[in-house]
Amino acid sequence: MKPKIGIPTDELIEVNPVMPNNHPAYAPHDLKEAFIKLDALPLIIAFPDDVSQTEQLAQDYVQLIDGLMLPGGPDVDPTFYGEEPHPKIGMTLYQKDLFEIALIKAALAANKPIFGICRGIQIMNVAMGGTLYQDLESQYPDLKIQHPQATLGQFATHHVDLTPDSRLAALYGKTTIKVNSRHHQAVKTVGKGMRVTAVAPDGVVEGMESIDNDLFLGVQWHPENMWQQEDPQQLVVFQDFLDRIATHQK
Repeated sequence: MKPKIGIPTDELIEVNPVMPNNHPAYAPHDLKEAFIKLDALPLIIAFPDDVSQTEQLAQDYVQLIDGLMLPGGPDVDPTFYGEEPHPKIGMTLYQKDLFEIALIKAALAANKPIFGICRGIQIMNVAMGGTLYQDLESQYPDLKIQHPQATLGQFATHHVDLTPDSRLAALYGKTTIKVNSRHHQAVKTVGKGMRVTAVAPDGVVEGMESIDNDLFLGVQWHPENMWQQEDPQQLVVFQDFLDRIATHQK
C-alpha cells in the first residue's frame, strides 16, 4: 500500500469583491510531485477557521496519514514562543500555526515521522518549545550571506555544512552541499529533543534532526524546487522520509 503523506495547506489571501471570504487552500506543486514521483500519496490537509475544532481535527487527520510533511509558507506567529511581532515580520496565520502545532504533537504521539521544509522546520521547532529569529537581517548578529536569494528558486546560491555523524550527511554522502535559500526567519533557540545538523556559512541553522529517534528531520532550504532540474540528488530527503515511514509501519 502506498504511504499516505499529510501536507497542511496554505491559503491564498487576496481581495475578492465578489467572494471576500473565498481563500483557496493549496499545497506546493513541486512538493506533491516529489511524492508522486516516489509512489506515495500526498493528501492535502486543510486547517479550520474555527479554532475550537483544531485539536480533534488534527487527531482525526493523523489517524489517516502515515507521515506528516510540513512545507514552506508564511511566518510563524511569535506569540506561540512568547514574543510580540517584530516590525519586519511578514504575514502570519494564527489558525494555521495552531493547527500545525496540534498536528505535530499528534503525529509524534502516534509515532509517525515528520519532515519539515523552511517554515516546516521553524514550526516544528516552535512546537517543541524553541524560538525563532523573526527577521534575520535585523536580529541575527553574525549575518554574512544573502538568505532570501535574488534569483530563481530552483538555483542553489550558498553552501551548507552538514554534521559528519548526522542523517543528512549520510543521505547526501558528503559534509558540504550547495542549496537554494528563500527565508528571512530561522531557528534561534533549539526545541526539546532536536539537534542542529546543518548550518550556513554564517551559522544560521539549515537542518535539524531528532536526538533519540528518527521521527523528525527538517531543512531550511527548498529541495522540492531543485530535484526536477538543478539537483536530482535533493530527492534523497523525500525518499528518506518514506523510508522512515516504512520503518515505523513494521
